[in-house]
Amino acid sequence: MKKLLSFSFLLFLTVFSLFSQNALKFAVISDIHFLGTDLAQSGDALTKYENATGRNVKELHAVLDETLKQIEAAHVDALLICGDLVNHGERQSHVELIRKLMPLNLKGIRIYVIPGNHDVNVPDAKAYLGNESSPTQTVSAKEFAEFYAPFGYGEALRRDSASLSYLSALTDSLWLLSLDSNRYNEYTTTSLSGGRVSPQTVQWAMDILSEARSQNITVLGMMHHGLVEHMPYQATFFPDYLVEDWKKLATTFADAGMSVVFTGHFHANDISMLTSANGNTIYDVETGSLSQYPLPYRIVEMEGNTMKIDSHFIQSIEGVPNLQEKYREKMERYAKTSADAQLNRLKIPFAEETRRALADLLSQINILHVAGDEKIDAETAKTIQKLAESVGDENFDAKSFQLDFPPADNQLTISLKRE
Repeated sequence: MKKLLSFSFLLFLTVFSLFSQNALKFAVISDIHFLGTDLAQSGDALTKYENATGRNVKELHAVLDETLKQIEAAHVDALLICGDLVNHGERQSHVELIRKLMPLNLKGIRIYVIPGNHDVNVPDAKAYLGNESSPTQTVSAKEFAEFYAPFGYGEALRRDSASLSYLSALTDSLWLLSLDSNRYNEYTTTSLSGGRVSPQTVQWAMDILSEARSQNITVLGMMHHGLVEHMPYQATFFPDYLVEDWKKLATTFADAGMSVVFTGHFHANDISMLTSANGNTIYDVETGSLSQYPLPYRIVEMEGNTMKIDSHFIQSIEGVPNLQEKYREKMERYAKTSADAQLNRLKIPFAEETRRALADLLSQINILHVAGDEKIDAETAKTIQKLAESVGDENFDAKSFQLDFPPADNQLTISLKRE
């Protein structure tokens, strides 16, 4: 009887161990835009920067500290960072950010980063000291990989020779394919927002996906630029926030077996999906920015073929109990200015009333979109109706107007099982 009990207990432990190896809990953050304290000292230069961007450097440092504290308390196995780690390529900002991330790494939380368009080879990296901003050192692609060796590059299963893309093993049956979609080799005077995955890198990734399928390994993707549209006409009005040839690339990856890719860049907490003609679906899980409203991060739990995504938002920091409200108001002012500028660039001769209504609508849609799971509230519906009437469409039904592509944005369970 004792031998039977011992064998049963051993079998239970073995099965439990195997199950645990296939379970994973990780956090996702993006677009930190971290500006090092040595580059941001009180003065006219910093004031101008903070007024122009809506970013208070000290507050956002506290937001990052609180985010990392909450992520550690969640007992995650790993942390994914989807690019734009620093403000605008500053070497010193990278150094300081690594110093902030290292304690999590030393406590056993594996960290994986991919660069964004503001991280590498930025010609006009700046320090904000005294009365005027001044040039400061940036980092090359080679230096970026060396700096972040503890965070993905140093223990990569494979490195792409044509970019800063790399492959990591999250578990024995789960890989992370981190894809570099940035164009820093083309920078001349400043960074470029648009993204592209080179043909060489696409082929490198496809070889990995083929090998993974042959070994029954699940592959998750991570890149900075969006792979799938997240809102109506995004490819028309905001093409730089999607990777070049996004629909073709998303279809290619979906058919090759990638079901989920984690992205950033657009500063919105949104999940979208694309289903190929062959019936394969890929989800683009875009995480908003830790430098603007609504200050989000995600916790992702995987067990077998099921992925559960849960979003969290930093509500307050020491000295700023109304943080969410304060940064929403900042975002509203920025969105209105941005909408006005965009309408100016279109050079369409709107009537003044139509122009005001359209600018209000664009700014309201922006606020709703960045927080995810956007629904048309009474104020937005009224603005939409007013706009429709101003252009002569009196039969327009605002209730039929939809802002958000499926699925849900902030809490979602995805099945990764292929038929």
